[in-house]
Amino acid sequence: MNRALVRCAFGTIAVDLDGEEDAEVVDEEVDVASAPEVDLPLLVAAAAHGSTVVAVVDRRPPLVVSNDGGATWREAGAGLGRGVAVAISPDHPDLVLFATAERLHVSRDGGRFWAALPVELPAITAVAFSA
Repeated sequence: MNRALVRCAFGTIAVDLDGEEDAEVVDEEVDVASAPEVDLPLLVAAAAHGSTVVAVVDRRPPLVVSNDGGATWREAGAGLGRGVAVAISPDHPDLVLFATAERLHVSRDGGRFWAALPVELPAITAVAFSA
């Protein structure tokens, strides 16, 4: 089961990425301490797994992806709203979670295609994959 932790106005919410609207308040912390150092203009948030780096930027499209540790970048997320957070699964580097202020979007192919999750949460500030 792929499960994400989301920090929002309700506290920390666990969201099942494979189910339908499975979300519950949990007593866990969203760990974003391991965010990579990324030197990009308009940077909002970033996540890394190996040589894959995904960064949220304050422009359209809201994401840039690097598969070589930040040496080169490609735009991603056309059609997505302004982002606030991003996470890459530690078990599946092609599984990426992107958050706007109230919605979660998941990509299962490294950021090429995105699907909105049915759950809506107020004032999202951080996301991470659950251990």
